[in-house]
Amino acid sequence: MELKIIYFDFPFWRAEVARIPLFLADIKFEDYRIKMEEFPYIKENGKMSDGTIIPFTQLPVLVIDGLSIAQTGAIARICGKISGFYPDDLIEAGKVDQIIDTATDINLLIRPSMREQDVSKRKLMREELSKNDLPKYFGYLENLLSEDCEWFADNKMTIADIALWRLMGWLKSGFLDDIPSDIADKFEKLSRLFSAVNNNSGIKKWVSKTYK
Repeated sequence: MELKIIYFDFPFWRAEVARIPLFLADIKFEDYRIKMEEFPYIKENGKMSDGTIIPFTQLPVLVIDGLSIAQTGAIARICGKISGFYPDDLIEAGKVDQIIDTATDINLLIRPSMREQDVSKRKLMREELSKNDLPKYFGYLENLLSEDCEWFADNKMTIADIALWRLMGWLKSGFLDDIPSDIADKFEKLSRLFSAVNNNSGIKKWVSKTYK
């Protein structure tokens, strides 16, 4: 099986949730990181210059033996199943899926502020997010973690934990002006999960290898 993950050259959770489990399971894949100047062609043509189909003209895309699969959740589940980071049990799988979908919801909450060009308006949007929606969603996620297990599902690290680790890492990085980098720190169980993933030896190898 030939695998290729297509995304930009930065560690956003939408791509990392597919890249990382394959890396941790020592499964060979091509980590293709497009240049920004390549993207207009993709948006206009729905494919790359080499003919690779990009469904919906969005990234990431997973190419399996020449077949292109789009959408973060679908890609994450495939890579999770291939690598052993996605549960076989139906209920446990559902627990993972709801986290991936919630990470997408949080992403969609933040996106309008990323597109806003007016600095004052963007500041207000992010202050509102930081006061209301983001803490609300972190509270929902906190409530899904038990006191006696640090993982969201299957009593072990899954793609759900990897997704939240990277999403939280994005917020902690300070990259998003006017969203406090410590916004999730008061949520003790989420912080415990973040530390558990962050301290995983395989995760550390991936970070050392790919993060700049």
